[in-house]
Amino acid sequence: MILKIQHFVIFVTITCLCACNDAPKKLSKISGKQLPITDSINVTDSIDIFVAPYRKRVNEVLDSTLAFAPTQITKKDGKYNTSAGNLMADIILSEANPIFKSRTGHEIDFVISNYGGIRSIISEGKVSARTAYEVMPFDNSIVVVAIKGKSVRDLISFLINAKNPHPIAGIQIVLNNNETLKDVNIQGLPFDENRTYYVATSNYLADGGNEMGFFGDGLNTVDLNYLIRNAMIDYFKKVDTLTAKVDDRFIKIE
Repeated sequence: MILKIQHFVIFVTITCLCACNDAPKKLSKISGKQLPITDSINVTDSIDIFVAPYRKRVNEVLDSTLAFAPTQITKKDGKYNTSAGNLMADIILSEANPIFKSRTGHEIDFVISNYGGIRSIISEGKVSARTAYEVMPFDNSIVVVAIKGKSVRDLISFLINAKNPHPIAGIQIVLNNNETLKDVNIQGLPFDENRTYYVATSNYLADGGNEMGFFGDGLNTVDLNYLIRNAMIDYFKKVDTLTAKVDDRFIKIE
């Protein structure tokens, strides 16, 4: 009889413990702290050894010389257009136009990019894939937007009133001495407000970034799925020497 009572007590105790463990638990507090990643953190040798060959190969690809820059190319050497901006816009036009034409049968009329998108100079000397990543670290792709002449006029007004020289190619804007508009030529022809123009830009700007709202009235948008950075790398591979300078694509008559 005593043995049965002992067994009963053990069974009840186990049952109570299980019931307590199955009781729903409530989160009482969440806490956290910032862990800065600095050079004070010790390297884990096993991870470093594993990553080393991959890091070496990536660096070899990024640092392989593709072209040469005889002088520094910067976005701060002109008031209305700059060497870096002109190079960027010219690259977009030259590399994207064949793709756009093969897919749609149309030609790109002109290009507009944004001043702030150029994040680094191109130093004098060798030019590599890493250069492209430094100049254009964002994964922005090239898109072509079909816009009416009225929207092009809004685009021109935006460029005239902008505080910084945004990159353009395929279009020429000439201002009078008092900074009023004198002439606009697109692909060497006078601007026709009754026409529809195909404008190459980035997906960021086509979505209204940098306050470029005139793209909101676009008739059609074609995303080439072609990163601006990759266009730069493709261009670098084709040329031996980069030529970029401030020119007359956007000027004021003095």
